[in-house]
Formats: sequence, C-alpha cells, structure tokens
Amino acid sequence: MKEKKDILSRIYLVYILLCIFAISILYRIFVIQFVQGDEWKAKAEAFTTKVHEIEAVRGNIFDVNGALLATSLPYYEIAIDINAPSIDDKLFREKKDSLAYSLHDLFKDKSENQYLKILNTARKTKDRYVVLKRNVSYKELQILKKFPILRKGSKGGLVTLQTNKRERPFQLLAARTIGLSRPGIKPVGLEGAFDDSLKGEGGRRLMQKIAGDVWRPINDENEVEPKDGADLYTTIDINIQDVAEHALLKALLKNNASHGCVVLMEVKTGAIKAIANLTRGGKDSTEYSETLNYAIGYPTEPGSTFKLASLLAVIDDYNVSLEEKINVGNGKCMYFNIPVTDAHPPETPDLTVQRIFETSSNVGVSKIITKYYSKNPQQFVDKLNSFHLNKPLGLSIPGEGRPLIKQVKDKDWSGVTLPQMSYGYESLITPIQTLTLYNAIANNGKMVKPHFVKEIRRNENTIMVYRPEIISEQIVKPSTVAKAKELLEGVVLNGTGKGLNITAFKVAGKTGTAQIAKIGKKGNGKTSYGEAGNRIYQASFVGYFPADNPLYTCIILINSPSNGIYYGGLVAGPVFKEIAEKVYAESLDFLSPINHKNDLITHTPQIGTTKENELNELAKRLDLPSKNLQPTDSYITRNYSDSTKLIVTGTKIEDALKKGMIPNLTGLSAKDALYLLENKGLNVTLQGYGLVKKQSLEVGQKFNKGDKIILTLI
Repeated sequence: MKEKKDILSRIYLVYILLCIFAISILYRIFVIQFVQGDEWKAKAEAFTTKVHEIEAVRGNIFDVNGALLATSLPYYEIAIDINAPSIDDKLFREKKDSLAYSLHDLFKDKSENQYLKILNTARKTKDRYVVLKRNVSYKELQILKKFPILRKGSKGGLVTLQTNKRERPFQLLAARTIGLSRPGIKPVGLEGAFDDSLKGEGGRRLMQKIAGDVWRPINDENEVEPKDGADLYTTIDINIQDVAEHALLKALLKNNASHGCVVLMEVKTGAIKAIANLTRGGKDSTEYSETLNYAIGYPTEPGSTFKLASLLAVIDDYNVSLEEKINVGNGKCMYFNIPVTDAHPPETPDLTVQRIFETSSNVGVSKIITKYYSKNPQQFVDKLNSFHLNKPLGLSIPGEGRPLIKQVKDKDWSGVTLPQMSYGYESLITPIQTLTLYNAIANNGKMVKPHFVKEIRRNENTIMVYRPEIISEQIVKPSTVAKAKELLEGVVLNGTGKGLNITAFKVAGKTGTAQIAKIGKKGNGKTSYGEAGNRIYQASFVGYFPADNPLYTCIILINSPSNGIYYGGLVAGPVFKEIAEKVYAESLDFLSPINHKNDLITHTPQIGTTKENELNELAKRLDLPSKNLQPTDSYITRNYSDSTKLIVTGTKIEDALKKGMIPNLTGLSAKDALYLLENKGLNVTLQGYGLVKKQSLEVGQKFNKGDKIILTLI
C-alpha cells in the first residue's frame, strides 16, 4: 500500500511539473506575441532578405521606316554607403566637401551644406544606405560616377537601382494606337496587344531590408540577369501619320467639333499607315488629345457611307442596272408613320441608281431596297452579314467595338427597320469596318483584314513576320465591283463629293452625314434625334486614291461639328483631300518607273576626265557600251566622236606630264587637277567652279617647275 502511494505521489509530481512547464510555455508565447511582439517584428524586419524581381528593358516600337515610336529610358535611384570598408576616415575627410559640392552642382535640389550634413550624419550614425536622388537620368549617372569617392564605384559606396520609364518621342502622334505601359496598369493599344513580346523576361536580385520599406542590394551583380523585350515594327508611317493628324486637327478646330478620327490603309495588304483619334478636352476647349480610339472601339450609325453596302447587296443579288430609274418624287416619303427626307430637293422626280448614289438620296436608296427586299428582308440582312459587317474584324489591338446589324427575328425589328437600315440608321459600325468594306472594292472585291504590325525582331533578328490576312477572296461578283467603282467615282465627279476633285489624280469615295441619337435625360434608355436646330451630326468621308489604280483607302469621321456646317463633303471631305494630295506628292509609289525599257538611253552621258578604272567600273554598273577601257589607275580623256560608246583615245594625262609637257586638262575636277599639276611643281590658280574648261598653257607646251598655270572651271 505504501509503495502504491509513493508511485502515485511521483506521478502527481511529474504531472504538476508538466503542467507548470506547459503554462510557462504558454506564458512565454503570450509575452512574445503580445507584449514584445512589435520589438521582435522590428528586429526580424531589420534582417529580412528577399529576392526582388528586376523588370526587363521593354522592347522598342518602330514605324515602318524604323522611326522610334515608343522606347524605355532608364532612370536610377542613387544611394550611397558612406561607411563602406574602402572609405577610410582620411578619404572621407579630404573628399566630403568636394563630393557635397558636386552633388549640389549636378542636381541643384539641395545646397552644398545640406548635402554635406547628409554625408556627415550618415558617417556618424554608421548608416549603410542613404538615398541621394531618385529619377536620375543615364546621362546624369555617368557624370555622377566621376565624382570624388563615388568614382570608385561600389567600393566608393555608390549604389544604383535602375527603373525604366516609357517614352513616346513623337508625343501625340498615334499615341492611342501605340498605347500606354505603366507599372501596375494593364497596357493598352499595341503596348497591350504585344505585351508578352515587348516586356521580355525579368531578372532577380537579392535585396536586404534595412529600414521601413527601404531595400538595398546585397551583391553588386544581379543573381539572374533580365532578358530585354523584343522590338515591334509597325505598319505606321510616321510621316503620313503627321499629315493625317494635323489635317484632322485643323478640321476639328475649324468646325468646333467634339472629336474625330482618320485611318489610312494600304489597299493590297490592309496595312494601316496612319490612324489618328482626337478628342476635345472640354466644351469650350481648343485642346485636342488622343484619349479614345474611336476608329476601332466605338461603333456608330454610319449614315450615308452605308449606302454602298446597300447597293452592293441589291446589285449583286439582282444585277440592278445603274441606269434603272426610281421615282423619288419631291425627296420625301413615308414608311408607316416615319418620314424619310433628302437633304436637298431632287433634280427631277425620277433619278437613276447612279444619280441616287451621287446625290446621296435617302428616299431613292430606301425605295430601291424595299422594292427588292420587302418580301424577304432577311435576304438583305444575310447579304450584309456576308460583307462581315455583323461581327468584329478580330484586330490585334484590344478593345474593338462590336457592330450591330439587326436581324429580322430581333424584338426591335419593325416595319421601318429595312428602309432605315438602307441609308445607314438602326445599325452600328466602327469606322475601321466601313473602311475595310470600301477597301475591298478598291481591291477588286478581295477583303483583307486591317493590321498594324509588320514584324517582331530581337537583337535585329526577325522572329515573327505578319502577312496580310484575307477575310474574303471575293465579297461580290467582279461585275458588281465594277459598278461600285463607277458609283464611287461618280460621287466625286458629279455628286456630293465634287469638292474633292483633284487634277493630279482621280479619287473615288462617298460622303456621309448622320444624325447622332441622344440618350434620354432620365436614363430610361430611350433615344431621340432631337428637334431641328438642336441635333448632333456626324460628318464622314471614305474613299480611295488614285481611282484608276488604288493604293490607299482612307476614312475621316468628325463628330458634332458646331459651326452650322455638318455635311460630310464640306466637313470631312477637305481632310481627305489634304491627306491624299500630300501622300501623293511625297510618295514614290505613285510614280511610273523611268527605266523599264532597255532603249531609254540613246546617248552615253557626258563624263568628266577621271581615272580609267573608275570609268571602267561606271560603264559596268550602268551597262554602258565601251571601247578601249582598261582597269588601270591612270587619268584618261574620253573621245566624244561616237556618242553611243565610251571610247578612250589619245595620250594619258600622266604620260604627258612625265615627258614635261602640258596635257589636255579639259574635264578634270579641281581636286584632280591640283593633285596632278602640283605634284609636278606647277603653280596652279583656279577660277570658277566645276570642271576644267580652259587652261592658260597650251596642250603639248613644255613646262618647268614653278611655272604658273590658270585653270578656268565651269
């Protein structure tokens, strides 16, 4: 019994000791967690190390000719470890004043004494990381590296952290299409579309937290070096972009408009050569900037430019003749309770299809479409869908707007939908979709997708090439294309686009004027077009040039012109004309080659006296017939008795000089004449500019060193 009590006593003792031990652990945990928690956290943070990601240098964006559109410029955070082991007291004492002065002289943000105080304080407190300046440019950094103490690099306590800042050298030009790339924000435009290629691969650097949220690199080198991004070569031509942007800006200012856009596309390839989107800063502002990409992201009711799609449909389906006459009456008609009116009274009650399109008659187009499609409106809708107007184009740039082509089964289809669709209402189309349709006509029926990028390169090596992408090989019959071209050329020759007639080349296109629906003030979703005199208009023009051999297609859209003029031909047309004329004047694409025949050169060109080997090389390069030419390094004169060949006869110039006789110097350049004559001791005087025409000493005359010779150059 006694033994049992002893055993129990020992067990109880052990149990009590374990309980006391557990309680002490819990107590200690409580003290560390809640009483001393802040102190231990601070100590832990003081010794925290972390691998930081280093952003790679983002790739550049270039235009089609190699001009820089966007690039990343390096900026640096400059810090100093003034207590580095290699900086002894003697060095610090001798150089601190000159270092403080140099920092003040470079940055000019603090006085010399303020910088000196920062250095002294850091030295006294043993601070190993003091930030001197942020956002230091590369040029400033190179100057900084030559300062006293810091010129020793990392041994001199210099610590640099690089960041990259995105810059656009041309500022406003194509800014919205190029896009933005900023830390923490998803890139937009081309920057966003090709972000994976441009951003490269980040590196890694081991950093130590020294205070607050201040980190310093532990090692001089990165643990993993970043891999720079690839370069993007776009289809944009910055020279054409400049022309387009300024022409649009001028029109917006002249018409006091809200916003506008321009797109210029290459007919055969769909390459976008220029795209401008300008928005007014405020109601009374005269400042415009690239903030929203209207050309791509904002579908609107296209108005009269849509009439091409309507007539393409009916001509292709029913082979409608352009000479077919339609009764338009006095330019007014009714569909149920909705009136349709023309902007101007018709010339005659009966107009041909050609004249209806040229004068942009709403009544005429609506009557054509209802005549052929009223019994089967879905056929008309299906035809429009075959033009790829009912879905996005699938552009590489994100944010493309979604078009709307109503279907007969839609709830809001009504008896007036078909006629209103025919002249550009109750549908939503982006400007670039309208442009793509017109471009297909210019391209003889082949529809190509608009594209913005030519290729991607890394270290000058091409890693991706973007070819033209065909949406449809033939959207309508070739006969329909021919009629459509006739319609579009007629608009400029005899219709609403008559002001665009350019004498140097032919233009084809269509004007557009659309009323913009207003959303109800109470936010009930209802829309209206406002009362007469209080309506918002959208003026547009879309076409191609030269009409007989189209190279470029262009669309201009100007929203809310406010100076009383709102017709497309008067507001948007002049922009098209200015762009077309300047592009035509500055481009070699419009010029016919002058050397496509072998018999264009009937006489060999006039050639100055020169070295025989150079003349021989010239004859080979220009494929000129020659005789007696040898590959020697002697100056020779050419015989012009036979104008069809390069013939060398007579004594070589050096041979005459060697014999002490004056050679025939006619045709020599001043440089060659001086070289030959002064080497023989002659005193040469030059009169005039060009090639030697006359010489004061006769050919074959004996000469002595020091003799004077006057050469007349013409």
